[in-house]
Amino acid sequence: MLIYLPKLSEQKSSLTSSKKPSSFRQKYQFWLMLLTAFIILQLPFISIPFKWLESYFHEISHGLTALLTGGSIVKIQLFPNGAGLCTTRGGSSFLISLMGYGGAILWGCLLFSLASVHRRVAQAFSILLVALFLASILLWVRDLLTLFIVLVLLGLVLAQLKYSSQKYLQMLLQMTGLLVLINSLMSPLYLLDGQARGDGAALADITYIPELIWVLLWFFVGLFATYKLSKVSFIIKRKD
Repeated sequence: MLIYLPKLSEQKSSLTSSKKPSSFRQKYQFWLMLLTAFIILQLPFISIPFKWLESYFHEISHGLTALLTGGSIVKIQLFPNGAGLCTTRGGSSFLISLMGYGGAILWGCLLFSLASVHRRVAQAFSILLVALFLASILLWVRDLLTLFIVLVLLGLVLAQLKYSSQKYLQMLLQMTGLLVLINSLMSPLYLLDGQARGDGAALADITYIPELIWVLLWFFVGLFATYKLSKVSFIIKRKD
């Protein structure tokens, strides 16, 4: 009886062909999620909590940078239109101003990347967010409007933890990360209003580098972060 043994080249070809569709599906999945996140941000009412979330990450990034550079957080304020304000004392003015938009981009990448690693990592990161919201309420929130917004964000994360399985928690956190990332990508463009206010104007005063340069820097950093996520996000296997 003859037994046919495929040649090594044929085996490699078979393996290559089997990997390509999987790789294509993974890449397609990322861009589909990105498109979905962009559409969600265009929807009235539904997009509001995610704009608040990006604003919170923006302001808490200012605050945490102040703490890390020897300063302190006086208070954090959030507004219904997605704007926010973090009042700090001391620390590095340059880094504090830089890390508002930069920090929001970083938070979006962290949300997506850590959720992609493992289901338990996604759960642990959600618990960390809950702790951060509670600390913000206890230490830095001084008005009822900000308290309401942070409580909404806290409820959003708690709902994801309680009512979704660990599998869906990963997907929800990935989507949330992309929503934050898209918001942080587009938000710096609102600084180009000719009013010379905000982080870009503050950095221009400190460095004498025009505000436009800082806006473009944040925008292209956001684009680069999105590109990098598209390359590595689904490569890691999700083991139980």
